Amino acid sequence: MTKKKRNRTRPAGSFEDRLQKFAENARVAARGMPPGREREALMKKARQTEAVMEVSEWLVPRK
Repeated sequence: MTKKKRNRTRPAGSFEDRLQKFAENARVAARGMPPGREREALMKKARQTEAVMEVSEWLVPRK
């Protein structure tokens, strides 16, 4: 039995940058959809992501 190596690469960009990009992509995708559950779910994810960004700002001290 061989042991799998762990992926030790770091994600591109900062956590805040990745959150911002996710929220923007979710909003753009939602705008292209007809009204309905899927669109509302994407908009909700975008709002939740923006809330996480706000909490992250409170928790991470800036220089």
